[in-house]
Amino acid sequence: MKQRKLGREGLSVSAQGLGCMGMSDFYGQRDETESIATIHCALDRGVNFLDTSDMYGPFTNEELIGKAIKGRRNRVVVATKFGIMRSNPTSGAWAPITGISGRPEYVRSACDSSLKRLGTDHIDLYYQHRVDNEVPIEETVGAMSDLVSAGKVRYIGLSEASVQTIRRAHKVHPITALQSEYSLWTRDPEDETLLALRELGIGFVAYSPLGRGFLTGELKSPDDFAPEDYRRNSPRFQGENFTENLKLVDRIKSIAMQKGITPGQLALAWVLRQGEDIVPIPGTKRREYLEENIAAEEITICDSEILEITEALPRGAASGSRYPESMMVLINR
Repeated sequence: MKQRKLGREGLSVSAQGLGCMGMSDFYGQRDETESIATIHCALDRGVNFLDTSDMYGPFTNEELIGKAIKGRRNRVVVATKFGIMRSNPTSGAWAPITGISGRPEYVRSACDSSLKRLGTDHIDLYYQHRVDNEVPIEETVGAMSDLVSAGKVRYIGLSEASVQTIRRAHKVHPITALQSEYSLWTRDPEDETLLALRELGIGFVAYSPLGRGFLTGELKSPDDFAPEDYRRNSPRFQGENFTENLKLVDRIKSIAMQKGITPGQLALAWVLRQGEDIVPIPGTKRREYLEENIAAEEITICDSEILEITEALPRGAASGSRYPESMMVLINR
């Protein structure tokens, strides 16, 4: 697996990372044995960039990563996040979001807890998961900077932050990466975010590059989801929106078929083609899909194919917002 650099400071990571969220939360049934085997397979294949958060589970995903990287820590770039607070789940019930915090004391305590769960003495890339409007970003990033000085964190990042917030944060401490959703059907960062990141020398980590699985072409109906699957509550996966979005995916499937690849591979190859400063982190909890994703790195897309793909799935074509309204208000703050 080739390497890419995030930020001017040059955090070197595999050109494609592994999103680990679904191994513990949001996307139905869990299989810890297969999840750990998938992480080990990723490391063996050169995918060294693992993405998690304390809110995934909550907390259990970091514990899973800790188990998986034990004895392998020097081969891994671990990225985790703080800032979205959830209550502890009871009896398998959904753990609701209870708040957003960027308070310095919370930053410090969250980091210490993550280090313990991950079984490590440092976090390679530590993100603020969502911006806290009640706390000046300068205070939050100041606390994150202190963690770097203390050796607990190597690099810091933000997630789904506005350009204005990114600029303010970057003045306090160099921001290495912004993590935001980016895919063929979510191209919001192209408006101004990517331009600002390149001006400032900040890398971009693209989560959900497969459109939460929709762009793989494998989903046929909302009934494909387990009862506890988050996507049942996501506007793009509901009712008429689902039907309209299937039509878009059919166009991508047609182009992929012509190239002899899967729709998911085409979608990933498209993201990789958007710039050497962009690192997608497709999520999977199975080795077979990991191998399929890794193969996308070797796929070449020429300019004429980029045009064909863009015409098939133009910007803004997806039906429905990417989050429910209660979560959309936390974006671009």
